[in-house]
Amino acid sequence: MPYTWYNSSTDTQTKRLELWPYRSLPRKGFAAAILGAFALGTIPLYGLLGTVLIWGLLPFLLLAVAGLWWALEHSYKTARLHEELTIDPERLHLRRVNPRGDVQEWDCNSYWARVSIHPKGGPVDHYITLGGAGREVEIGAFLSEPERKVLYSELQDALRAAKSA
Repeated sequence: MPYTWYNSSTDTQTKRLELWPYRSLPRKGFAAAILGAFALGTIPLYGLLGTVLIWGLLPFLLLAVAGLWWALEHSYKTARLHEELTIDPERLHLRRVNPRGDVQEWDCNSYWARVSIHPKGGPVDHYITLGGAGREVEIGAFLSEPERKVLYSELQDALRAAKSA
């Protein structure tokens, strides 16, 4: 799953959760995809070697490969999203680093915090929110639906443990 729970090394009651979007294509796969697209795209051009027609079709192949490169690179840039939730007996702190690098933060008292799941009506099904201090913030909207369901129960358990400590 694209999230991990950590226990604090100094305080056993503090838990930290890191969430990130799933990366199905590593950088080596990126290079292989670009090279493969170019290699497969040249196959129809082999019959045109030595003719003027190759110069009419080659720009379209290069444009297609450039479009694939741009789309994959854009996907990598938007996947820089990162969320970090810290839960201790006194405070809940959520820090979200957006793809462009801007940071959003939210704090509230652990006792008053609540976690909610919205099966329908949110941007995605089984949308998870944290509420407290007069605000409600989303967490893990980029996760898949089964991952959000599991995360919801884990968040409830962690919050319950923090409140009882």
